[in-house]
Amino acid sequence: MNKVFFIIIFILFFNNVYAVERNLELDKLFNQLQTKESGIALKIEKKIWKIWSTHPSEGRKGYRLTDMLAQGELMIVKKNLNEAIQIFSLIISVDPNWAEAWNKRATALYLSGKYEDSINDIKKVLQLEPRHFGAISGLVLNQIELRNYRQALKSYEKALKIYPTMQGAKKMVSFLNDLIKGQTT
Repeated sequence: MNKVFFIIIFILFFNNVYAVERNLELDKLFNQLQTKESGIALKIEKKIWKIWSTHPSEGRKGYRLTDMLAQGELMIVKKNLNEAIQIFSLIISVDPNWAEAWNKRATALYLSGKYEDSINDIKKVLQLEPRHFGAISGLVLNQIELRNYRQALKSYEKALKIYPTMQGAKKMVSFLNDLIKGQTT
């Protein structure tokens, strides 16, 4: 009995240590993302995406879910959106706390024209990872489709606070201002 108890405690401690290290690394990268050097920011962005796209648990479960996420991404590329949604939904059922599974499903839902469903998934992503600039960008795309240009502009302004040199966001702010002007005239 004592041996089993210590093994469980060790596993829980090890997973918590890994989660703490992962979060500390993300915190460090988000601090570095405040740079004004866009080339450096792109390298940091890639590191953040790598962490997000890797399941946060060690061992077989983490590897399997990471692999499933990649399979779902491949289905998006192949335009098999229903299959992608099914894969991401399965991942979410196994681990509803992995923000990137919600984000990828939100992407597939957006591409399927299911904008409200996509927004609901993005809200979950942002509950789990409020700094997820990719999810915020996805939120903007949904808001544009729904002609909520003012909301889209606010979302991009939020993204730029997290990632100041985000090229797509900077370009879209001007575009959105033009759309808002067009709505009011």
